[in-house]
Amino acid sequence: MRKAANRRATLRRQYALGILLAACAPAAALAADIAAERATDLSVTVYRAPARGTGSINLNELDGFALITETRVVHLPAGTSRLSFAGVADGIEPASAIVTGLPDGVLEKNREGKLLSPSALIDSAVGKPVTLLRTDKRTGKSTRSVGTIRSDAGGGVVFDTSAGLEALRCSGLAESFSFTGITELSATPTLSVLVRSSAPVTRTVTLSYLARGFDWSADYIGALSADGKTMDLGAWVTLANGNGVGFPSAHAQVVAGRVNRESGEVEPLDPGGPILAQCWPRGSTSDSPLYLQINRALPLGAGWDGSGNARTAVFAMAAARSLSEVVATAQRKVEQEQLGDLKLYRVPDRTTVASRQSKQVRLMDRTAIPISFIYSADLAADEDAVSVPASLLLRTMNTAANHLGLPLPSGRVAVFGTTGGAKILRRETGIRDLAVGEEVEIDLGTSPDVEVTMEKEKTGIDPARIRSLPLVPGVLRLRSADLDEVNRVEVSNARAADVQFELRLRLSEGGRIVRADQPPAMKNGRPIFKLKVPANGRISLRYQTQRNATSVERQP
Repeated sequence: MRKAANRRATLRRQYALGILLAACAPAAALAADIAAERATDLSVTVYRAPARGTGSINLNELDGFALITETRVVHLPAGTSRLSFAGVADGIEPASAIVTGLPDGVLEKNREGKLLSPSALIDSAVGKPVTLLRTDKRTGKSTRSVGTIRSDAGGGVVFDTSAGLEALRCSGLAESFSFTGITELSATPTLSVLVRSSAPVTRTVTLSYLARGFDWSADYIGALSADGKTMDLGAWVTLANGNGVGFPSAHAQVVAGRVNRESGEVEPLDPGGPILAQCWPRGSTSDSPLYLQINRALPLGAGWDGSGNARTAVFAMAAARSLSEVVATAQRKVEQEQLGDLKLYRVPDRTTVASRQSKQVRLMDRTAIPISFIYSADLAADEDAVSVPASLLLRTMNTAANHLGLPLPSGRVAVFGTTGGAKILRRETGIRDLAVGEEVEIDLGTSPDVEVTMEKEKTGIDPARIRSLPLVPGVLRLRSADLDEVNRVEVSNARAADVQFELRLRLSEGGRIVRADQPPAMKNGRPIFKLKVPANGRISLRYQTQRNATSVERQP
């Protein structure tokens, strides 16, 4: 009786242990592999590179990112499944992935970073059977033999056949391998998630994730009227996708403004390395090896940088497509929306954000914008013996009254003038983000027709001379020991018409203008003098600064 009771207790313990081990077994080991269907709906929202200025976009160095949203149909069996989403962006950040619509949520997420390539196939096939096909170019006869690969591609491919150990490309015949059972490699970047379902279901799920390798910019074209009083302004949004995966017929949006990003580096996809072929085609094994060939094995469309290293950022899945291809579309204009404190520009029609491609969509068209031309100089207040050409600014206001009145994202602007009935490029420069109601200034370069000269009027301080300059409004008394010498600025105009001129001064820390021929205005916290220079004439300005602002007494 006691033996039977002990046996029953042992069986109960073993049964309980079996249940515990089954419960503790990794879910991944029991999971069925299920592939989600292709995306039925796509949305791509592109954020600009935070550190990029107003320069052009380089497809090989895209530091922006995008929010990708995909809608897919999945068919899940009962139990635990490994659900794979093939064709996600190369630069996906797996930690950011959100899958909604699954029965009981997501247990774990994995990014498959090793892509299918010739060298990856060989590496994965080490120790596994392969079929070797050899063709005699002279006779055209082909032979097949079964062998096992013994070494990977990086150290030279060695395989074992019934004839013994051989090395790749050492027979003198054309050789190729046939692989079977190599299933862990993915032809496209893939995200897999582990899910559990209590019953078989078919669901429409939404996958959203952040991905690197995107960017966008705004490009403006300004056309000046013949009389120089108005300008037509058009703009394009340039979308850039540096990934090897494209997004066909997608809803596209771009976001203006700088978004704080705090994330680590994303492990790059493994494109596979070179396949080395080294052998002794003649002589003996004691001879020096003759280096025959390197087959640079890369995913479809990938390139090399010339030093033997793969450009892992280059994954062009359409090999015939030019890497610098730019597609311009004549779709309806981008629509601007508010996104918190940021600005979102929505492309109203679906568009294809293709792999390794830049695409342009129309942002806006504005006509007859009233403009003015301002000559200016930006100088340090204590400059001496300086003679420079004035800068020329094109100025307007970003208001509805001036035929604008919409947020303008930063980018490049090309200004064209009309000469002899033909459009001639006058200037290409950058433009910063401009809110509604802000002043718009476009730098048109320097003008040799307007010259600015600054010099110290004298080395010593003559109290009588100082009194000839009126005090700036608000200044009561001065300590003469803190006064700088009088500065004299002369502006000459060689043009046949009057010009508007502005002198912007950079003061030393704590410095103030205390005397001047005319009171200065303030702009962006700096003093500015506005002058009208007559045609073929000149005008002068004298001012004096005080180094220590605390010694300047002002009216309360």
